[in-house]
Amino acid sequence: MTADRTPWRSLDPRTLAVHCAWLGAPLGSLALTALATGGRLDTRAWITLGAIAAAFACVTAAGLITYRRTRYRVTADAFELRTGLFTRRSRTVPLHRVRNVDLTANPVQRFFGVTVLRAGTAGSDGGSGELRLEALSRPAAERLRAQLLARAGTDRHADPVLAAFDPRRLRFAPLTFWVFGGVFAAAGAAYRVLHEVGLEPWQFGFVRRVFEDFGNSALWLTIPLALLAVAAVGSVGAVVLYVENWWNYRLEWTDSATLGVRRGLLTTRAVSIERARLRGVVLREPLLLRAGGGATVRAVAAGLGDRDENRRRSAVLPPATRAEALRVCGGMLTGLAPDASLEGHELTPHPRPALRRRTVRGAVGVVLPVTLALTVLGALLTPVLLYCAAGFALVAVPVVRWLARDAYRALGHAITGRWLLIRSGTFTRDTVTLDRNAVLAWTFTDTPFSRRAALVTTTAAVAAGEDGYRIRDMSAGEAAEFADEATPGIVGEFLVAGTVSHRAR
Repeated sequence: MTADRTPWRSLDPRTLAVHCAWLGAPLGSLALTALATGGRLDTRAWITLGAIAAAFACVTAAGLITYRRTRYRVTADAFELRTGLFTRRSRTVPLHRVRNVDLTANPVQRFFGVTVLRAGTAGSDGGSGELRLEALSRPAAERLRAQLLARAGTDRHADPVLAAFDPRRLRFAPLTFWVFGGVFAAAGAAYRVLHEVGLEPWQFGFVRRVFEDFGNSALWLTIPLALLAVAAVGSVGAVVLYVENWWNYRLEWTDSATLGVRRGLLTTRAVSIERARLRGVVLREPLLLRAGGGATVRAVAAGLGDRDENRRRSAVLPPATRAEALRVCGGMLTGLAPDASLEGHELTPHPRPALRRRTVRGAVGVVLPVTLALTVLGALLTPVLLYCAAGFALVAVPVVRWLARDAYRALGHAITGRWLLIRSGTFTRDTVTLDRNAVLAWTFTDTPFSRRAALVTTTAAVAAGEDGYRIRDMSAGEAAEFADEATPGIVGEFLVAGTVSHRAR
């Protein structure tokens, strides 16, 4: 079928219902505000709710325009998209430039049986972009996804399913940031919503009584109990969030030579990463998760969008046991090279001055300013703060030394086969495995302090993932030789000159 005869297709008409459903937000806010105030709304609340309703009405009108003026088709070698009302925009993307195709559906879209299709593309100038169709019926989106990825071939991996949902992993959910951070984030969001509709939390009687009782009680007892309560609520929330994000999870190599990730309970997500765009993996071990023997896995791949989008789409394994994370990493890398493995490789340690730098950073950045601030306030206000300063110093110094040693022990790098291995971090320890052929350039960065210690931070630039991966505080005398061994020819001129050019930034 020629391009001229290929029929144009439109979005699903249920797109309009999805947009209109958002009008429930201002109506819900009005109902909650009326309930909280006994039906009495001040002028500010009415103005705020009116503005919200008008904004959502505009969004709904925009949805109608999007539905009426969006057309697309897939020809033998290109994907064509037409959009716009006053300014018509036509976009043609060759199929070989489509890097990944994601399907996402929030609860409203799932209720109406539609999904959003996002196709990550590479521009002609080497940049990246995204094609977005909102929204398509689920069968139509699956068919379009298969059409866009059909060019990738049919080489099937020997063991296509790398991982699936396992309820035993729920025990790792409380070992994440959301145990405490999620509670405070939810409280901040609730405060913002109430403030926007003209309500303040302390206007509610039960909130005022809680704060009064808390202030009149023995703080040495109520503060630990409050922290335990926050931890308990946060743990429950972390488990709920884990289930919402990773329910029905499945990671597998598909017939079209892509790595597919499907997950989600209320909001479903389906991310596809073409094997040719996969550049490596990241074994991530946050401090709490590492203490519990767990880890997560992220893909280093081109075409996943900007940094924020990349962080959302690159997650391929939820918190799980470290052994399982290593197995998944091995399965992903084996899909690229049969001899790939993360196990059994010794990483080159970094010089001892790197330990001293981390100890000094902790002392100067944390211990000294807090101790000094408490000491000054104690001299000006009350001697109790002087005891607090001394207690903080006694506790913080050994903690900082332990963290510095842990961060130092984490430093390492190596070359094994076609792979470059980089490890660093203590609060979040990352072990990065990169395809050496994906490294485009090297940057050698130092400061006056690192030059005195003969250390340099070497960054491997790649057109994927975080764009660059740093080997922190390696020996300045070995940096250029290591870079040249990893990617022969890129830094050869520096070796001929016998020096390394450092660029501080």
